[in-house]
This record gives sequence, structure tokens and C-alpha cells, in this order.
Amino acid sequence: MTFQSPDFLPALPEMFLLGAACVILLVDLFLTQRTRAVTYLLSQMALVVTFAMVLGGLDGPREVTFHGTYVADPMAALLKAAILGATFVTFLYSREYLRVRNLFRGEFFVLGLFGVLGMMVLVSANSLLTIYLGLELLSLSLYAMVALQRDSREATEAAMKYFVLGAMASAMLLYGMSMLYGVGGTLQLDELGTMVDTGGYDGAVLVFGLVFVIIGVAFKLGAVPFHMWIPDVYHGAPTAVTLYIGTAPKLAAFAMLMRLLVEGLNGLQGEWQQILVLLAFLSLAVGNIVAIAQTNIKRMLAYSTISHVGFILLGVLAGNQDGYVAALFYAIVYVLMSLGGFGMVILMSRAGFEADRLDDFKGLNERSPWFAFMMLILMFSMAGVPPFLGFWAKLAVIRAAVNVDLIWLAVAAVLFSVIGAFYYLRVIKLMYFDRAEDTAPIQSDADLRIVLSANGLAVLGLGLYPAGLMALCGAALAG
Repeated sequence: MTFQSPDFLPALPEMFLLGAACVILLVDLFLTQRTRAVTYLLSQMALVVTFAMVLGGLDGPREVTFHGTYVADPMAALLKAAILGATFVTFLYSREYLRVRNLFRGEFFVLGLFGVLGMMVLVSANSLLTIYLGLELLSLSLYAMVALQRDSREATEAAMKYFVLGAMASAMLLYGMSMLYGVGGTLQLDELGTMVDTGGYDGAVLVFGLVFVIIGVAFKLGAVPFHMWIPDVYHGAPTAVTLYIGTAPKLAAFAMLMRLLVEGLNGLQGEWQQILVLLAFLSLAVGNIVAIAQTNIKRMLAYSTISHVGFILLGVLAGNQDGYVAALFYAIVYVLMSLGGFGMVILMSRAGFEADRLDDFKGLNERSPWFAFMMLILMFSMAGVPPFLGFWAKLAVIRAAVNVDLIWLAVAAVLFSVIGAFYYLRVIKLMYFDRAEDTAPIQSDADLRIVLSANGLAVLGLGLYPAGLMALCGAALAG
């Protein structure tokens, strides 16, 4: 037998990022706290170069390499570009926050880069084994990042909860994958999909495996009833880590959902659609209703995330091209809005003050009219108020549900969205109609102010002209 060398070119961005992360890890060993900015700059450069490499695949053909375990296609390129862009902004927002809390260490950036590598592997997975490899690389990085603030009881507790629950979810996912392999006799998703389409398998075992696989994916997305880790982790972790967890990994989880269900198990669409309908409804209900009772903005945004996951599932469960495009569009829009939301929390924080209570936003319009306006844009967009970007995202997934005759679920999504508007509008009311409890000036670096302003204006601008981003998502899934 002869060994055929795989084509390494499609995986060049991952290989470069792996090498860069290892080099940065070594360089950081020789830096002092005074020169730690070198680690930050090298990490940002690595993300920029990787981003440039990924852009070439946006209009490229679908390529499968590494003996069928890795796929490079336009969907993977778009998601990787969004992941890299979100991580770049996350690092930029987090720099000063970490510095004033003595957390500006190389571990944050190196773990962040390895987490991005895991996300990229997950996005391009064409094998059950590759999916698990990418997922574990991402998860282990996140566990360590949550526990970065070692002297914080809340952060340590959050890391322990995340680790235990994440281990259970990974075990269930692996158990489900073992069933799929046992029935199909293959680890490759395309071959598994062909086997499911042609029939001749034990349906009961396959559906049983499907259930366990969906449990693992639902945990990473944070869908109800596998959401219990999200509020505690978002609240307990440093805000910089919460920002990281709440943005880019959601895109990787969406990719895992698409690879497993749409590409690998599309022949079981009737079965997984019923499960996703239940998950979507519960996520919309629990996310929007429980968020009303929160007084901590990080916990509020955590339950908001759960409700947004319900909308993403609404697009996927439609089971057609329009639904998949709407779900991809919503996932990217969610990340953009979440970056701005947590970025505002970081902007208002300072040494010894976290600005994570809703009351901390009282009178923000008096202190900074511009950033109060940016927060207003983000809250209106998350609530789905036209003409902001979030409105078009919600409209797209609701329309996809209506087109497959899931009228009751679309009506439920609209009703829960109206309920959810209460807690978003409450933030606006606090900023514009309440007196400020804290009159200290907002202190932040110029780059944070500029990028956060661009973040907010992008939500407004793309809301006025959403067709470009929607077309990009459609082109990514056209193959």
C-alpha cells in the first residue's frame, strides 16, 4: 500500500495559526509585564494574516482533503472570517480591561488563539472525529480562560460548573457519534449522509444516536434545556472572557450543527426537525421570560443569548436553503450585536468597578450621549426593532418557518420577541430617563472608543442596507 500525501493548501490558515500560537507561547515566556504588549500585538497580527488567508476561499470551490476528514468551502470561509474578525475585536476590547485587573497575561491571548484554531477545525470538519477534535480543543481553551482570574471565587466556580457540564455534554456527543459509526461504518459525514439517504440501516439505533448528537450540539449553542451553564459562566467569568465565549464560539457551534445535521444526517430531517422545534420553542420562552427578572446585565445578555439561539434554530429546522441562509445570517448578526453589548460593559468598567449591574447604566446619556446612542442602537437591534439589523435577522428566520407551515412556531417567536423587548427597552429607559448614580467620567483608550463606535454604526448601517450581508450568506451556502 502507498501513502498518498494530502493537499495541505486548503488547511494553510489553520497551519499558520497553529504555528503562530506556538511561537507566541514561546515568545511570551521571555517577556516581562512591561513588555507584555508584544504578545497582544503578535496575536492580533496572527489573526490578521490568518484572516487574509481565509478570504481567498470565499469564492473558491469545495475541496475535501486529509483523506476526507477536512472540507474547505465558501460557508467555512465566511464563518472563519467572522470568527477571526470577532476575536480580533474581542482582543482589542479586552486589552485595557485585562491590564487594570492584572490579568494582562499571555495565557489569555494564547488560549484565545488555540480556541480560534479549534473553531476553525470545527467549521471545516468533514468527519465525526474531526468534529470532536475541534470541539475539545475549543472547550479546553474556554475552561482555562474562565478560570483565568484565580483569586475570584465566582470565576473558579463558573469554571468548575462549565468543565463538569461540558464533560458530560462531550461524553453524550461522543456516545452518539459511536452509534452513528456503528450503524454507518464510516466517520466521514458525506459517506454517512449517502448511507442514510440510501437506507438499509437500523433506524432505531441511528435515531437514538441522533438524539445524543443533538444534545452535544445544543449544549455548545446554549439551547434549553442544556442552557444551565450560560448564566453562571457569563456572570462569573471576567467580562473579557465572557465577551470571547459569547461571540465567536457560537459561529463554530452553528457550523457543527450544519455539518452534522444538514450534511451528515439530512436523510433524517423529519426526526431532527421535531427535536429542533422543541429546543427552539423552549429557548425562545425561557430566554425571553427569565431575562426580565435579571438585575445583572451579563446575566441578562446570557438569557438573551439563549433566546437568540432559539431564533437560529428556527432557521435551521426549516430544512431548506432559505432557512439555512437565514440561520447563517442571524448567527453573524448575533455575534456583531453581542460584541457591541459586552463591549459597552467593558467600556464602562474601570479598576475595582465592573459595571455589570443594570443600575450602572443609569444616566449614561448625561455622562456620554454618544455611547448612550451606541447602546440604544444595540438594544433596539437585539429587540428586533426596525430598521436595525436584528429586525431583518428575525424577519428572515420567521419567514423561513412560515414557508414550511410552522405558523404556530413563527407566531410564538413573534410573541416572545415582544416580551423580550421589555428588558432591552429597560436599559434604554435607565440610560435616558434615570439620574446617574455614578458621575465619574468614562475612561477608555481611543482604539476601544473608535472600534466600539464602528461596531454600533455597523449594526445601524447594515440594518439600513442588509441585502449585501444576506447575499454573502446566500453565496456561501449556494453550493
